[in-house]
Amino acid sequence: MPDRVGIGFDAHPFAAGRELKLGGVAIPHPSGLEGHSDGDALLHALTDAVLGAAGLGSIGDHFPPSDPRWKGADSATFLGKAAELARGRGYSIGNVDAVVVAEAPKLAPHVPAIRARIAGILGTSADAVSVRGTSANGLGFTGRKDGVAAMAVVLLTAGA
Repeated sequence: MPDRVGIGFDAHPFAAGRELKLGGVAIPHPSGLEGHSDGDALLHALTDAVLGAAGLGSIGDHFPPSDPRWKGADSATFLGKAAELARGRGYSIGNVDAVVVAEAPKLAPHVPAIRARIAGILGTSADAVSVRGTSANGLGFTGRKDGVAAMAVVLLTAGA
């Protein structure tokens, strides 16, 4: 069975009155992210990357926003289930690499906690998880501070 790579992307606008969660960690910010679940764009991108690598479709296939069970759900549930499904196909997490695009908040102070949280959800070591932030230099919706985007790549290795 060959190793497999998956890529994921997600973006959400800011929404007043919500807690901001990125990578499963609460981040101090005046607004959270809009979404049917908790809006954690980073965990959504990672979930799609795991599902894609395993050939299992997308986050919307498994956790559709039309399903009331997922209203306000912790996105760690989605990523944990995706990893479980990948393990069921004989894969384990090799490593993940993710980028969060946002002008604010600054991600760097929260990266160690985010890496640890993602590693815990995936059942791997924090050394196998890379997360970093970048800005869009004032361009687009993230550059205008209207929301956050996240991209992730996951390597699944044969042998769960």
